[in-house]
Amino acid sequence: MTARVVAAGLGPAGPDLVPAATAAAASGAAAVFVRTARHPAAAPFLAGAVTFDAVYDQAATLDEAYAAMADELAVAAQAAGEVAYLVPGSPLVAERTVELLRRDGRVSLTVVPAPSFLDLVWDRLGVDPLAAGVRLVDGQRFAAEAAGQRGPLLVAQCDSAAVLSEVKLAVDHDGPGPGPVTVLQRLGLPGEAVREVAWDDLDRAVAADHLTTLWVPELAAPVGRELVAFEELVRTLRERCPWDREQTHQSLGRHLIEEAYEALDAIERDDADHLAEELGDVLFQVYFHARLAAEAGRFTLADVARGVAGKLVRRHPHVFGDVDAPTAAHVMANWEQIKGAEKGRASIMEGIPGSLPALLLALKVQRRAAAAGYRDGDGAGSPPPADLGRELFALVDRARRAGEDPEGALRRATGAFRDRFLAWEAGRG
Repeated sequence: MTARVVAAGLGPAGPDLVPAATAAAASGAAAVFVRTARHPAAAPFLAGAVTFDAVYDQAATLDEAYAAMADELAVAAQAAGEVAYLVPGSPLVAERTVELLRRDGRVSLTVVPAPSFLDLVWDRLGVDPLAAGVRLVDGQRFAAEAAGQRGPLLVAQCDSAAVLSEVKLAVDHDGPGPGPVTVLQRLGLPGEAVREVAWDDLDRAVAADHLTTLWVPELAAPVGRELVAFEELVRTLRERCPWDREQTHQSLGRHLIEEAYEALDAIERDDADHLAEELGDVLFQVYFHARLAAEAGRFTLADVARGVAGKLVRRHPHVFGDVDAPTAAHVMANWEQIKGAEKGRASIMEGIPGSLPALLLALKVQRRAAAAGYRDGDGAGSPPPADLGRELFALVDRARRAGEDPEGALRRATGAFRDRFLAWEAGRG
């Protein structure tokens, strides 16, 4: 016996738009499943039917909910032979569960078409979607699907204030935002509403429900397509991968260091292909940390980009202002001066991470001390030896033979040097 699922549409509004073929499919099936009882045309079919509203409430994500629905339908069809599955609108428009069933080898799928919400949308807007070149995007994935698009866009499934907020925030803009958008709600029902709303008021002026759609006539591209797609990939990994779900800023710290070192190794070997790969790994770490922060409500990837862009502009007054910096040395001096003023630091030694590798830590400390005019018998400001690499190597070998940790020894010496500098600096001021 062939297991079959008959997916039939309930139409976009009330019972008057439900096709006769949908009613026939429901009456002839061994079992009836309704995706949601909240649809205005579902009531006549609910007696004895199974609804999936509880699945929505229990699932962590929509993708998880749709997969669970498709699996339950396939199992039921195998047991009963044939089941009817009634969905809002048309089973051929924005119906993820039908896409999953089509690829499920356990069942055969029969589709009973129906009018979709799109038919009512085009009528209310007076738009021919083919002539206008309209792109249909999912409000739940707006940032990814609208990336690089300028419109016109029809944004479906805007069923909550959170979705409207994500749509609004996906478009970065300075000054006035995009023009007004048309909000279409409950088309074909007594409470139908079609009105214009300012872009910045989307999540404040609209009481979103599962019958809310946005018409965006024109839109500046939110972000580069590839970068937005990558952000969406990181989000998916956090939702679906057990290892990624367990990670924290702290647990990822060593991975960030390792990936940075691997990128440096590719640079030293002048391996462009390897460098591109390793920079991608570093980028993944940046996106992952930003994702963790966004989930905690601290900041987003856009905040990271906006913050570093503003800092670079402030610290390059010779590029974006009227400061004269003819050499790289002038640029570095200006950078440290501006940075110190921004941070409000009492000492130029503040802000050097103690977790730096020992050699880099020593170099940073010595550079800052030398820039301040400090000279010390341990070598800051003194001429470099003739063969520095061999001398350092010999010192490491000497430490190894003596059972000494060269990393720890250098850290202790650097710390002592910094303490002496701080005392000198305080006495000078």
